[in-house]
Amino acid sequence: MEKILIIDDSKDILGQLKWGLGSDYEVSLADMGTEGLTLCNKHKPKVVILDLGLPPHENSTEEGFRCLVEIIRNLPLTKVIVVTGQGERENALKAIQLGAYDFYQKPVDLKELKIIISRAIHLYGIEEENILLHAAAAAAGSKQGGFIGSCPAITKVFSVVEKVATTDAPVLITGESGTGKELVARSIHSLSLRKAGPFIPINCGAIPENLLESELFGHEKGSFTGALSQIHGKVEYARDGTLFLDEIAEISPSLQVKLIRFLQEKVIQRVGGREDIEVNARIVAATNVDIQKAIKEGKFREDLFYRIGVISIHLPPLRERGEDIVLIANYFLRRFSRSLNKKVQGFSPLAFECIRSFPWPGNVRELENRVQSAVIMSESALIEPRDLGLGDIPICANKSSDTLNLKTAKEKIEKEILSVAMAQHGGNMTKIAEALGISRPTLYDLLKKHGMDYKP
Repeated sequence: MEKILIIDDSKDILGQLKWGLGSDYEVSLADMGTEGLTLCNKHKPKVVILDLGLPPHENSTEEGFRCLVEIIRNLPLTKVIVVTGQGERENALKAIQLGAYDFYQKPVDLKELKIIISRAIHLYGIEEENILLHAAAAAAGSKQGGFIGSCPAITKVFSVVEKVATTDAPVLITGESGTGKELVARSIHSLSLRKAGPFIPINCGAIPENLLESELFGHEKGSFTGALSQIHGKVEYARDGTLFLDEIAEISPSLQVKLIRFLQEKVIQRVGGREDIEVNARIVAATNVDIQKAIKEGKFREDLFYRIGVISIHLPPLRERGEDIVLIANYFLRRFSRSLNKKVQGFSPLAFECIRSFPWPGNVRELENRVQSAVIMSESALIEPRDLGLGDIPICANKSSDTLNLKTAKEKIEKEILSVAMAQHGGNMTKIAEALGISRPTLYDLLKKHGMDYKP
């Protein structure tokens, strides 16, 4: 039986709720805040029913709000339902802002209260499952330098990274801006035999063309105006480690020739110098442009492409990563909630719908930015679409009307349950069918109906 805790200074209410709820739940009772907090930490209930008027301040809400804050701080998943008297709407709204799940007004209506408790426990289960899925995905990605994901495309990326990391083969990472190309490059380095050496990144598109050669290869004293001393370049600093060339397609054709020489011979010359300097560094490059198109247009040398792209890894855009979007959003929310010391518990159901529906042109970087902003600006325990800056976007605003359509809602829930089951059982159709209590042919029909990938 699910555990719930009731904290109320009224013996009559405690007796009434114990009698009314005892057959459905494992009920603990407390008539004081301190005792309630002790029982809460001991039993870790999924739901707490909390009266705001508790001793020693029965005539105010001071003790009730203190307990509310303590419960949410210690057990962030626990759903707190506050009890208020008639005409105390202001206290109820304040409780919601502090993180309470819901409220009800005295006198107690057991039928109504049971519905609220049932919904709260259901939400607890969903949030708990999301955390477990996130933990599983994080564990799968922990070897990948913090790169999180469990969709088939990202699982394939993890597999390639593990295979290529222990070699010295040059790697080219492609994908839209914000998809995490540098994270993958760092993962390759951290899993390589060079992990004790430096990881040196350089954004080739952020440095003016006339300065990029010096940044890469260094320069000798007096080689140009302002060269007051000898300076080593990024290539030299990457000795015995990894050089990450981000936005490599932005390098000029003349500099591409010099980069080819380094890749062929592992030697460089500083600007203004004549000495050949041997450098043992691995090259990992990245670009968000279509390299093949750039080659056809004469903007990128084909021979350089063959040298940097011995192994190619493509990162899919966030909009094509399915439930990874939810995992990543939850990861950012927890990270920023801790670092910013904000009591934000999660996303509202509508916020999740907007996160899934939004196309994310800026990919993971944009999602990170919006979640960070939402955590900072949110005034309640749950982040809403408006906190993410998605409230006025038609594709999200129209979601509220979808919930009124029973067929749409049923199909949406059906697809979400299938997604969770597939993530939990790794695509094993027999286990998925058993978990859902359906036959394999029915499972295939449902997957086909919702356009979900599977192998019969």
